[in-house]
Amino acid sequence: MKKTVGIVGANGYTGSELIRLLAFHPQVTLSFLYSRSNSGTRISDLYPDLTTVCEMVLTNESHEVDVLFLCLPHKESQNWLTQNPANEETLVIDLGNDFRLEGNFENRNFIYGLPEINKKQLAGSKSIANPGCFATAIQLALLPLAEKGLLNEVFTTGITGSTGAGQSLQATTHFTWRNDNVSAYKTLTHQHVDEILQQLISYNNKEVALNFVPWRGDFARGIFTSSTMKTDLELAEIEQLYQDFYEEEPFVTISERAIDLKQVVNTNRCVIQIEKSGNVVVIHSAIDNLLKGASGQAVQNMNIAMGWEENTGLNLKPIAF
Repeated sequence: MKKTVGIVGANGYTGSELIRLLAFHPQVTLSFLYSRSNSGTRISDLYPDLTTVCEMVLTNESHEVDVLFLCLPHKESQNWLTQNPANEETLVIDLGNDFRLEGNFENRNFIYGLPEINKKQLAGSKSIANPGCFATAIQLALLPLAEKGLLNEVFTTGITGSTGAGQSLQATTHFTWRNDNVSAYKTLTHQHVDEILQQLISYNNKEVALNFVPWRGDFARGIFTSSTMKTDLELAEIEQLYQDFYEEEPFVTISERAIDLKQVVNTNRCVIQIEKSGNVVVIHSAIDNLLKGASGQAVQNMNIAMGWEENTGLNLKPIAF
């Protein structure tokens, strides 16, 4: 029997990407697509790319399912669960930031859903807090060093596509502003910093200073980060450390060649490249913000929680041209 799935906030970017993935997932069937603002609208009318893939009509009613994905604006998932209590046997995966720092909510304890470090805890879990997109890219770039206690002060820059800002129209998402343009935003104050530090400090066993400057890019999807720090380790030692750390991880690749966004867009992969000059090392990482940074990772977490093969429904080729 296939497991039933409901998506709350199915009209947004992450919700529509979940539909695209789950429509072809062999272990699940879509049961309802919830949207207050677009109730009564066929999902393929909002997203023509879903024509023939999914022709379900959005609804403002929910019912019991085996797996519930919450694709709501930040701070709304708690309200949803308060007003619509999920069965204790329902697997709830929240793509917002409500439970990433404080996982206890009523009778649920949300596990932080970065599979590369929490796979054992995710197996069999009924409550998962999906990581943020920048948080995923930066943590995957730094965790192997943190495990060895090598992080002190890190300087990170990262650029993200316009889909990272969500579907709501803003001045900085207009094509006329975004096209041929780059800008910094939330310098040193991005909301993912606390989430990143919570995990890195736990692994590093000492304080970490993260100086993060995010940028808006003039493309639709993808995240590219570069993290700079000092170390006396040789480049070959660092690369081996990363190879060992991610040896069993199907979605993380360590590259000896220069990396770029087109290697990861439309995939659930993270690619990492390491460069070193003198005692300064730079770790580059690239992900698709809507997949490994959101919906793809949510499906990966569902697979792990359900005891299915981790890559089920996620064997996706990047869009190279």
